[in-house]
Amino acid sequence: MNSNARIDALELMLTDLRTRNEPIRHKAAFRGCQPEFQALVSQLIEQLENELLEQKRRARGEKLT
Repeated sequence: MNSNARIDALELMLTDLRTRNEPIRHKAAFRGCQPEFQALVSQLIEQLENELLEQKRRARGEKLT
């Protein structure tokens, strides 16, 4: 049950990161750090996707390689 809550949390966070939050993006553009901001978002998405895959494997009882 704990890992299912973790999976749900990871999926929600990924959905949030993939949703365009225009006020935040406008602030990044205004401050001149849009490319850096987008790079960080992409990096976080990749890390969370990897964590999500790992949690799903654990929930299924698969051995990680």
